[in-house]
Amino acid sequence: MTQQSESTTTTTSKDADDPVSSLAGAAAPAAGPRPPRTVVRPLGERRVWPGSFVDRLTAPLPGISGFARFAREGALRPSPEGLADVPRLPYEPGPLPRVDARTVAVSWAGHASWVIRIGGLTVLTDPVWSRKILGTPARVTPVGVPWSALPRIDAVVISHNHYDHLDAPTLRRLPRDTPVFVPAGLGRWFRRRRFTHVTELDWWEAAELGGVRFDFVPAHHWSKRSLHDTCRTLWGGWVLTGSDGQRVYFAGDTGYGHWFSRIGDRYPGIDLALLPIGAYDPRWWLRDVHCDPEEAVRAVQDLRARRMAPMHWGTFVLSAEPVLEPLTRVRTAWEAAGLSREDLWDLPVGASRVLR
Repeated sequence: MTQQSESTTTTTSKDADDPVSSLAGAAAPAAGPRPPRTVVRPLGERRVWPGSFVDRLTAPLPGISGFARFAREGALRPSPEGLADVPRLPYEPGPLPRVDARTVAVSWAGHASWVIRIGGLTVLTDPVWSRKILGTPARVTPVGVPWSALPRIDAVVISHNHYDHLDAPTLRRLPRDTPVFVPAGLGRWFRRRRFTHVTELDWWEAAELGGVRFDFVPAHHWSKRSLHDTCRTLWGGWVLTGSDGQRVYFAGDTGYGHWFSRIGDRYPGIDLALLPIGAYDPRWWLRDVHCDPEEAVRAVQDLRARRMAPMHWGTFVLSAEPVLEPLTRVRTAWEAAGLSREDLWDLPVGASRVLR
């Protein structure tokens, strides 16, 4: 295990060619010259962060009028008809594939939780193995990969601190020396829980572990875990690159916007994009922070990724669309875009695919 750096760095970095507007909702920056090479940071580096990342928002958070409209219009759950297909949600758990250091494989445990095998490492994304999370009904499909079936976990990546992505009961199951890669400002949460190998990154920064590079990239989202911590930690996605150049992009939780083309420019040759397609209705409420299926397909094209695996649907009921609608709509959008059917990895919960 690489020794942690004990240095302390005050960080105010922003990408010179990807300026982040200080006004929420401002227009995307104009395309400019190719941005400079991403800085690779030491593992476990101790850093000092700003008290707020609200300047990173790409759309305003809902105000009083938005909450009032939401209260008037009612439910954030599907109708009884929309829930009728819960028994038909695809759930096909199977054994994890056998892999070597030259093989990339992904297994969908449900929601945004993946088991990624890349460069000889086993990486968990936003691991949520709990049956229920705060503020939502219990999961409608079981976890697709039993915890007992997992190999040794070499690393965990976290996209942001919302409860359906940062699950304390699941993380308590991990050895405290498990390397975790987290957004800027979230390291304290892990260190308070005695995790000893915590690497915090800003957008467009990277770290390396065991020959695999972990790049933290922007997302159109936000963060909040309690009444008084809105946007005090950053949010984003992760690009994992093996030493042989094989590349997987985990988008975390995000709306659609200009960051996808920027990520595609910086990280050409993405072999597989893990993209959210659910929790999008009502659209006026959620469009800025959650892609709908058609936007996810546009994102794949912006990224110039070779394949897409949908996620963030069919596990927790978080919004009002019918539970099977994300799957049917993403298949329709994929076909309408003229993309190869074999490159849409619309996996059942619990299933795996190997990148060949």
